[in-house]
Amino acid sequence: MLQNFTIPDQKIEEILIKGNYISKEDLEPARKYAKSRDTSVVEYFLVNDFINKDLLGQAIAEHYELAYADINSNPPSRDEVLRIPEEIAKKNRIIFFMEDQDGIVISTDNPENEAWFDEVRKLFPKRDIFVAYSLPEDIDSMMIYYRKSLKTRFAQIIEESERVIPEIIDEIFDDALIYNASDIHFEPKRKEVLVRFRIDGILHEAGRIPKKYYLNILNRVKVQAHLQIDDHFSAQDSSIRYNKNGQQVDLRISILPTLDGEKIVVRVLSSYMRGFSLNDIGLRAEDQRIIEEASRKPFGMMLNTGPTGSGKTTTLYSILKVLDNPEINITTIEDPVEYRIKSINQIQVNTKTGLTFSRGLRSIVRQDPDVILVGEIRDTETAEIAVNAALTGHLLLSTFHANDAATAIPRLLDMGVEPFLLASTLEIIVAQRLARRICENCRTSYTENTETLEKSIPNAKYYFKNDVVTLYKGKGCKACSETGFKGRIAIFEIIKVTQEIQDLILEDPSSHRIWKIARQQGSKTLFEDGVKKVLTGITEINELLRVASPPEFEQEKYGKPEYKPTKKSGKKPKAKSRTKGRGNKSAAKKSPVKRSKKGQKKN
Repeated sequence: MLQNFTIPDQKIEEILIKGNYISKEDLEPARKYAKSRDTSVVEYFLVNDFINKDLLGQAIAEHYELAYADINSNPPSRDEVLRIPEEIAKKNRIIFFMEDQDGIVISTDNPENEAWFDEVRKLFPKRDIFVAYSLPEDIDSMMIYYRKSLKTRFAQIIEESERVIPEIIDEIFDDALIYNASDIHFEPKRKEVLVRFRIDGILHEAGRIPKKYYLNILNRVKVQAHLQIDDHFSAQDSSIRYNKNGQQVDLRISILPTLDGEKIVVRVLSSYMRGFSLNDIGLRAEDQRIIEEASRKPFGMMLNTGPTGSGKTTTLYSILKVLDNPEINITTIEDPVEYRIKSINQIQVNTKTGLTFSRGLRSIVRQDPDVILVGEIRDTETAEIAVNAALTGHLLLSTFHANDAATAIPRLLDMGVEPFLLASTLEIIVAQRLARRICENCRTSYTENTETLEKSIPNAKYYFKNDVVTLYKGKGCKACSETGFKGRIAIFEIIKVTQEIQDLILEDPSSHRIWKIARQQGSKTLFEDGVKKVLTGITEINELLRVASPPEFEQEKYGKPEYKPTKKSGKKPKAKSRTKGRGNKSAAKKSPVKRSKKGQKKN
């Protein structure tokens, strides 16, 4: 979600009303939303589809009578960015965007600041200077080109700084936030410490630290996380609240002893997740409708299954956003609390004080809740309390470790949950995985024979109707750091617990029997949902195979999958803009600079 606007909320409200994107009546709920979540009104308008990012940038640019430079879709190269010295660029938040026969385009997110203009004119004395507007996060994404490698910065800090350890840690944390890493790994080896970032689900080496500095780094992290610095043989877990340019970021710390020293893994709990809605996470329209219907029921249980790091918490919090309003009491118990939301009561599990999931859940049901989120059902006691809470007038959401949606029911029954209670309370089961998105900026199509696909996908002809299939991949570009991927998308498998499945639960069924009925009622496997996203150009076929596999028993036990490729699967998809409300409904065009009629040129 957009952060760090240099333009105040009140000014943005005026711009959107003047452009007829919102009405004055829309301001009150937007301000309440922003106040309750300690965020900007901009987030409300984006989350609720009043406007998208391109239209927001275009609206602000037009207000200031400037062009709109869409850096996200048309990023300048490293060499172009570096044509403006780092000190000038960072101090004034300006970026060299492009150069053409008319002159040089400089982009900024602070259009009221013109102090930099004379300095830039001296850099390019023979060219006309044009000013354009870009969104803050796009300006920030280009500032990365001024950062030297971690290895170079480590050497410079060691040589010049008196505060070596704090500066090294800050550089690592700052880089992780800039590159949108979900995890930071400090991995001690015999002579050095390897630092790696997990970006879009894949680990990348970030730098190496001389081993002699690692003990002090380890101790500083332990002190900041309030852990025992003299304990080197136990696993320890805690958290740190890290301040970055006035923005607070929660870091979850895990320390584990290895043969070469204590390994640190830091989970970065970025606030961007708060901007996610059910529209953003990859749900089909039908699946979204099923989830929204279940979430509006006054009681029942909704389960989300999948491995660690598959986006379960993001999905559950997206559901809470649908439910969140001042008229209901939402309480969560988590280990740890990953995303803090001001309007929700959140409880942190603490085994040292005896506050476990089961004990905390017993207390929560006496706190007059309407909706309860349990971070994870780990044991029989928690499962039984959760089921009883759902039976006695509460809507309960939780995660559960199972390989697929159908397996969750036999596992809960094996844990000792009474079949008649489970049948009475369970509403839906969601299984999910995360796959990397193809970069939209460099996405290209190609054709593949179904016979070739059969080598890696058994019974591929049941998933791909035609003999020749149009698929997509990312070629690699500046926008995605030459990887071909940018961001991630979830693939889903959803079972709605109907009367027929309720009756089956009473018979202590196998997962195969449950899935057979779910299949007849329209459920799609993880792989089938992934195939649809492959055919529409959202992800690659090899990426799908990395996170999900075609069910081996599918054809043998359940017959041919009922999947039908989209009619437009042979064409390259076009980006669409979701808007509602009023004003200009068209998305901003994808030309590098959208030049307005006046105010472009300054001499």
